[in-house]
Amino acid sequence: MKKILIIVPDGGMLFESAGIADILMQANQLHTDGLATPRYHINIATTQPHQVIHGQSGLNLLADHRLHEIDPREPLDTILITGRGQNEQEGTAVVDWLRLAAPHAHRIASICGGAMLLAQSGLLNGRRATTHWKLLEAMQATFPKVKVEAGPLYIQDGPIWTSGGVSSGFDLTLALVEEDYGFSLARDVAQDLVMYLHRPGSQLQFSRYNLHQTSNAGPIGDLQTWILDNITADLCVDVLAEKVAMSPRNFTRVFTRETGVSPARYVSEARLAAARQHLEQTTDTLERIAANTGFGSSINLRRIFEKQLQLTPGEYRQRFHCRKMA
Repeated sequence: MKKILIIVPDGGMLFESAGIADILMQANQLHTDGLATPRYHINIATTQPHQVIHGQSGLNLLADHRLHEIDPREPLDTILITGRGQNEQEGTAVVDWLRLAAPHAHRIASICGGAMLLAQSGLLNGRRATTHWKLLEAMQATFPKVKVEAGPLYIQDGPIWTSGGVSSGFDLTLALVEEDYGFSLARDVAQDLVMYLHRPGSQLQFSRYNLHQTSNAGPIGDLQTWILDNITADLCVDVLAEKVAMSPRNFTRVFTRETGVSPARYVSEARLAAARQHLEQTTDTLERIAANTGFGSSINLRRIFEKQLQLTPGEYRQRFHCRKMA
């Protein structure tokens, strides 16, 4: 039997921790013949001084334990952290406990913003890791020793597992079941719960690049707005630099400093975002979408999609198109 502790900070999405527990319990219920004990023993711990975990939806979850009452030296097979909490004090309490518990745990995993607490504890130093796509840049900037990767739903680096936002924790949990008890059980759990054992699309998070949040008011902010309004124009660095009366070299330095990305990256993301919107909300042909978003041809459009999203434009449309178009 494997002992699992799920740490649930207050104020988050409770379906993360409840869903993880349900997946593990389903593994207990399947093929139990001949098993003297269940495969998993699951406990839920709260970071609060009481045992009621308040979810952001208004629903509550009753924890089995308060984290400060659990001896961190107690051996555990897996510690799962399902968020980073609502304030610094709550996060610090988890980090302090985790530092003491880590040497006694076989495996440690995080869901969504929980990776920020793993990074704060030092457990991710030198390791590959991911988190919710909205936190990726902040994580890399705050914890430069972590090898932050965008895209994957989850990453395993030795005994440390990290996953992206919300439901990607379910993918990670199925992977844990597969590692613990083999493919057949994980497959059966996934089929019973009508889930993918391995999602299509190379298990990517489909992040939204926040193009409309421009930098501070000024020439660069105005230029960002102009780029979004002129997505099919020639947007090479020389042209953009000329519009703000800068040399290309100085422009690239200033743009990157104020926006956090290079001009080429911003233009590429802007065009990709526009193409995604067309695929989601229109029935336009790929050639027309390519022409209307600055890619020029459907071949270029397909190449960028496969490189950035590891899906073809057609596959993306199939997965994310507006329901009324079906």
